[in-house]
Formats: sequence, C-alpha cells, structure tokens
Amino acid sequence: MDNVRLILIISLIFILLLMYQAWQEDYGPKQPKVASTSTTAPSQTSDSTTVPSVSSSASEEVPTTSKAASIEQSITQNKHPLASNSRIFVETDVFKLELDTMGGDVRRIYLPKYPVSVDKPDEPMILMNDELPNLFVAQSGLVSKQGAPTHLDVYKSEKSHYKLNGDSLDVKLTWQNSEGIKVTKIYTFYKGSYEIGVKYIVTNDSQKNWQGQLYGQFQRTKANLGGSRFLYTYMGGAISSPDERYEKISFDDMQDGSFNKENRAPWKGGWAAMLQHYFVAAWIPNPDQLYEYETAVFSGGRYALRVKGPRETIAPQQQKTFNIILYAGPKIQDKLGELAPGLELTVDYGWLWFIAQPVFWMMKMIHKWLGNWGWAIIIITILIKLAFFHLSATSYKSMAKMRRLQPRLAALKERYGDDKARLNQAMMEMYKKEKINPLGGCLPILVQIPVFIALYWVLLESVELRQAPFIWWIKDLSTPDPYYVLPVIMGVTMFLQHHLNPAPIDPIQKKVMMALPFVFTVFFAFFPSGLVLYWVVNNILSISQQWVITKKIEETV
Repeated sequence: MDNVRLILIISLIFILLLMYQAWQEDYGPKQPKVASTSTTAPSQTSDSTTVPSVSSSASEEVPTTSKAASIEQSITQNKHPLASNSRIFVETDVFKLELDTMGGDVRRIYLPKYPVSVDKPDEPMILMNDELPNLFVAQSGLVSKQGAPTHLDVYKSEKSHYKLNGDSLDVKLTWQNSEGIKVTKIYTFYKGSYEIGVKYIVTNDSQKNWQGQLYGQFQRTKANLGGSRFLYTYMGGAISSPDERYEKISFDDMQDGSFNKENRAPWKGGWAAMLQHYFVAAWIPNPDQLYEYETAVFSGGRYALRVKGPRETIAPQQQKTFNIILYAGPKIQDKLGELAPGLELTVDYGWLWFIAQPVFWMMKMIHKWLGNWGWAIIIITILIKLAFFHLSATSYKSMAKMRRLQPRLAALKERYGDDKARLNQAMMEMYKKEKINPLGGCLPILVQIPVFIALYWVLLESVELRQAPFIWWIKDLSTPDPYYVLPVIMGVTMFLQHHLNPAPIDPIQKKVMMALPFVFTVFFAFFPSGLVLYWVVNNILSISQQWVITKKIEETV
C-alpha cells in the first residue's frame, strides 16, 4: 500500500464518519413516544410518599392536594409537563434563574455571559427550561415515612425576587407538616461562580425519631439543540464511580433500564450529570457518604438521572443538615476539576483525552499570551508540526522518491497490463533496487493521526472557543465561515498538495484523488471555522515542507 492509497483510505473513512453522524441525526433511533397516564395520589404524609420508582414507568407520584392534582391533570396535554405553584426569581452576575415553590425546583437558568449567538449579544443562552420540547430541570428533595418534602411538595418563600449584591446570596424556602417536621431548603449562590449550594435543615419537633434520605435528580427530554449536522456532540447523562471516572448513560440506557439492571452498590465520591455541547449540569454529593445512582422515565418523554443518599436518623427535638452541590454552567475544566474528581472529563475529548488535555493546556497558555484563540490555533498547529518535523520529512522524502519513479512505474503498468501478480513483483524489485521502502511514508502519517484527532476534539469541545473571534470576518471560531473563505483556501491547499504527491497509477484512483479537494471543501464549509483554520495552516506548512524536500531530491537526479 503506497502513501496515496493510505491518504485515500483515511479520507474516505473520515467522510464516511461524517455521513454516519449526519444519518444518525435524521434516521437514527428516536426516543419512543410515551403515552401520558393518569397519576396516582397517595397521601402526602403516608408511607407511600417516595421518590418515583426506578423503572420505565410513565407515571409520577403527586402529593394529594387538590391543587397539585388539578395542575398535573391540566398540564399533561400541553408544553408544561411539570406542576407549578409560584416562581422565585434570582439574579447573580452569572445567572438569571427561576425557582418554583413546587418542589423548590430549579426550573429555568439563563447564562448572560454566554449569548445564544454573536449576532444576539443581549439574548442569553438558556441552559434549563421547564417547557417542552426542550425540558431540562434540576430537582431535589427528602424521602421519609415520617413526612418530608419531595419535588412534588409546595414550599413557602418570604420573597419572590433576590439579587446578589455581595459575595454570596442565600435563598430560603420552608416546609412543615402537622407532625412537627420542619424543613428549610437553602440555595446558596456565589459571586462569579456556577456552583450552587443546596442545603436542607431538618428540625424534628415530633415525639419520635425521623428517618429520611436526600436525593437530587435531573429531568430532561431528548431535544434537538441545533448546531452543525456534520459534527456530532454527545447529549445525555454521565456518572462517575470508583470503577470508571467518566461513564456515559445515554437516553437509550435510561429507556431500556439497562443501567438500573446492573444493581450497583452505593459508592463514595461520585457525581451525576446531564451533558450537552459546551455546557453541563451536575449533582455532586458529599464525597464521604455512600450514594446510589439510578435512572427513570416519566410521561412526555422525560428522562431522569438521580443520586440518592444514605438514610439518616434525627432524634426528637434535634436538627440535622443535608448538603449537596449543584453545578450548572459552561464546561470550564479547571473549575470542574476542583469541584469533583473526573468532572472535568465531561469536556468529552473522546478516547484520546490523554493527548487532548495537554494540547488544550498548551493552547490556553498561548491564549493568555496572545489574547486571541485564532492565533492560539495557528501557533499550536505550528508547534505540533515542529514536533513531527522529522517524521514528516521521512514521509515526504519517500513520496518524492516515489514521485521520481512514476514514469517507470507507468511503463511497468503498460508492460504487464492486467497481470497484477507480475506487476507487483516487478514494482517490488524496482523498490529494492532503488532502496525505496513503499511503506516509508505510512508510519509517520499513522503516528501523527492520534494527535490530529485529539486536536480536532479540542477545537470542537472547548467552550472557551465558543463565540471566540479571530480577525476580520471571523467573528466566531465555533461556527462556520460565513463567507466560505477558509474552506475555499483549504480546498486550494489540498489541490496543491495533491500535485506534490506521486500520482496513482490506477486511473480510477487518480480521478478519486482529484475529486477529494472539492469534496472536502464542501464538507468543511459546514465545519466550525476554528477547525478549518487548523487544517488550512497545517496544509500550508505541509506544502512548504514537502515542496522543499521534493525539490532537493529532484535536483539530485
């Protein structure tokens, strides 16, 4: 197999991968439509008040207040599948957030520092929302036979509007029952942080022990968030455990219950998250306590990922505090790594993460120096090219020598015609006589492929490059070039590089190689401009190095 054939195979595999991803978006498995069913209404203080059971059930338990029941019945047929009581509005320097007194849920999160697009700088990105089709909420509560508020119970709040003015802000919600159990749910927001502290203070004023456990869960629908059809990014659940620091739990896993069927024992130091491109929400429990992890499916195509803590006991006239952390914001690796081990892996660089993370670290250092992610891409491309300079030189020398033999190889092709066995034998004899290894250019290219793929995922997954400008017409490196300048330049460089390579002997293969620059130009027209910039710079450097080597070898003839 010569270099041309290797490049052809790699290119075709790459194209097939993109086509498969686009096909999956349109014709891949879709979430099944789950029919809405009537909900049961157990007593609010009865022994049956529990977290929704772990199964693919289409129903969800609701407290037996006539108001809650009527709300649930009226909303199952429209875009509001969750019961609502009243809203609490919270504003910080990084959040505009809505809580609901029904369950004290986090129902809506706006991220003002992350606009929906460069053209709409005043329209913040919506991370969480309690309306279909893109429903995504964070819920938490307590489960107890003696009575405790779940995400289906109503809290009271002293205020409906809160604004962060200092370093932190507490938003308090209260709940109590007739048996003397009082619960204060406190959300704590911090200046400049996407971390939210969630605290439950349980006061037992009854005459018997209170036993209960804390849980946190995400509810989410499988919705289309837009983006390029040619670039697949994961949306779904993920957890961390002692056996695997980062494990994806897809919507299909939740639907078929495969994750629950594994019957895993509780563990310490984990987390549960819902991921989408550039952003993540995660429940991070106390690392010193054993937590269970489970999934569920509710009506309206809602999927749930849940963490559930150990059962705690509170003696009469005593008080106890339950704590859990909610993170909801951009995938900033440094911040995520500080919150919990392995949480930074939600920046999903794929199976080459151990290469991608150092590459991103270098890019970040360059960005601190230059202040521009476009120039950081160019510099990192140059550094990678320098790191593989000698390997590339070996490859290009082999190509140049093969190029020099093209007339003689063509003569052999004409002499032996369709006798491939004799043709291959004659070619191998010629390679041996000229001291040319036909595989000499393959290994250097294969060695570089993992680094190139890792850089590809760095440019695709890093939120720091979202809406990052470069120069002139490139206002956002994470979106396609609006005027297709970079894709056209990339196509031209591929065309020039093609003419420096040895021409294939086979005429069909030659036509395919000629068509590749045009095919890639069309594909890359839909790629983020940051990725195209990388390929353009890499191609220009490769052409320069290959031209110099080819010229030197041809002059020695």
